[in-house]
Amino acid sequence: MKTVSRVLNNEPNVSERTRQRVEAAVKSLRYRPLPSARVLAGRRSYLVALLFDNPSANYLMEIEMGVLDACQSQHYNLMLVPLTYLDKRLVAKVEALVLQTQLDGLLLTPPLTDDAALLGRLAALEVPWSSVSAMEPHRRVGVVVDEFGAVCALMEHLVALGHRRIAHISGHPAHGATGWRLQGYREGLRRAGLEEDPALVVAGEFTHESGYVAANRLLDLDRPPTAIFAANDDMAAGVICAVSERGLSVPGDVSVCGFDDIPIAHQVYPALTTVRQPTRDMGRLAALELLREIREPGRGGIVEVPYALQLRRSTGPAAGS
Repeated sequence: MKTVSRVLNNEPNVSERTRQRVEAAVKSLRYRPLPSARVLAGRRSYLVALLFDNPSANYLMEIEMGVLDACQSQHYNLMLVPLTYLDKRLVAKVEALVLQTQLDGLLLTPPLTDDAALLGRLAALEVPWSSVSAMEPHRRVGVVVDEFGAVCALMEHLVALGHRRIAHISGHPAHGATGWRLQGYREGLRRAGLEEDPALVVAGEFTHESGYVAANRLLDLDRPPTAIFAANDDMAAGVICAVSERGLSVPGDVSVCGFDDIPIAHQVYPALTTVRQPTRDMGRLAALELLREIREPGRGGIVEVPYALQLRRSTGPAAGS
């Protein structure tokens, strides 16, 4: 029975031949372990929680689906926990959640991934956690994308199209991706021999509305940009709305690009040039690393997933080039 338990819980030290035989028997008998029995036998709750506070519903949905995929494959249950990043009682609420539910581990999404007070308390509680897109100092277990390199590549694309006045709408300041994408923007300008114009960098909040408002500020400039890079697709969609309302065309008058490649990138017109990060895979891999850390403390790690430029019709040659 101990061997069967190890196979069902995906634990190490089981030969592949034995694993296959047990899995075949489980399938033929349609066996389903009782959650209560598993908890008593393994002193685990077989429950992990996904903590989030992010305005992009599409991004969160993809992360959630990936986490669910991993949890179901490992016979774990998932709890979804919405939080408010600016809540003064954030750390206390998470601590109460951990103690009251006896969670086996937590999955953190931006901007919670980089909350120093929260991370410090989790370490003190000795509860395993895994992060999606955490900043460098806090990387322990989780998944990341080279967002800096991706934005540099996107800027190279715009420069090759003849754009020299390229604006950037940044994201929420608490979000690690905001810093990486801003740094990539600045490095892209530097590589092209272009000076940064502070007037062309406007803060957003990763929402459609903030992209719309920021775009109008940029378009009201005496010398408006010929291209706008928004730090996510939701804001880029807001930019396209603002440009269109003025009777201007995308990309004829203004090229627009974003980041993430969520469904809205295909739904707007013209289709959005963006950076694809495999969000669902990121959720799945972050969860798998967490479950590895739970089973074998110290074995969970950081997985870097590749990005891909998606060049579509929202970017084109700069006007007059």
